[in-house]
Amino acid sequence: MQTLTLANIYELQGLKEEALEIYKDVLSRDPSNSDAKIALRRLSGMRRKFVGVNKEMKDFFLQMDEEIEYIEFERWLLK
Repeated sequence: MQTLTLANIYELQGLKEEALEIYKDVLSRDPSNSDAKIALRRLSGMRRKFVGVNKEMKDFFLQMDEEIEYIEFERWLLK
């Protein structure tokens, strides 16, 4: 079962899309949940700001674990 706690953890880890989906799920099960409503508004606003996010680099960033990968990501950021 998806919960606000799980959504908060995802959000804190930078997994905004995943958190957004959980907040939507919580709200569909409990339309009066004010915490989910606030979070949904907050993340929906953020989503509009990051429309052009490079999905490939986001996935790379979330999975990197070697120093060479960090260096590669840093180079990409500096472009």
